Amino acid sequence: MNASGLARAERRGLADEAADRIRDAILAGHFEPGSTLREVDLAAELGVSRGSVREGLGLLEREGLIRTAWHRGTRVLDITRDDIQEVYSLRAALDRLASVTAHDRADDDRLAELDRLVAEMETALDREADRAELVALDMAFHDAVYAAAGNARLTTAWHAIRSQVHLFQLRRVELALDHYRKRVVKEHRQLARLIRSGDPGRLADVAERHVHSARRGLLADRSIPAERGAAP
Repeated sequence: MNASGLARAERRGLADEAADRIRDAILAGHFEPGSTLREVDLAAELGVSRGSVREGLGLLEREGLIRTAWHRGTRVLDITRDDIQEVYSLRAALDRLASVTAHDRADDDRLAELDRLVAEMETALDREADRAELVALDMAFHDAVYAAAGNARLTTAWHAIRSQVHLFQLRRVELALDHYRKRVVKEHRQLARLIRSGDPGRLADVAERHVHSARRGLLADRSIPAERGAAP
């Protein structure tokens, strides 16, 4: 592990692996929102070519996790209020559909996986796990909902914003860890129960409210600027 938190790539010249390593470092907090990513430095730390890093950064840009501008270079997404509104509005619609579809399609193994992840969240809380682990379990739960829905195009749409959601959730938990700790198990247990045997209409509303609660938590931070380049 290097000073920036990047582990050396195990295989040389693979853009996907470079993207995975850089994404992991961003979501672990080694690169803060708005920080610059330099190809030459990343290539040296990963032990891959600059071309592989460039391709990997292109993948992350398509995920919305980084942005490139000719006069600013490549930077980690610097969260704005506009970003939050756009991403969470889309996520609310996707999660609503995913939850209802999972209710219709999930088999016993998929349902058991949701219950297992809720139990893991509870265990993590009991041992006072850090925010990164809690958010990782939160994201894993929602990944499992999409897997249970069994709709490949819906999952593709989720993956298009997943990295941004993960980054935003880390910021949300940083702002109000105690509030998050009090709600995370209860809310996800309710979702798991409703997906298993609840009323689809209620499930859809609960899934949407779950997302909008996170959105409101982020927007409560007045230090987040309205748009890129704007003052808070």
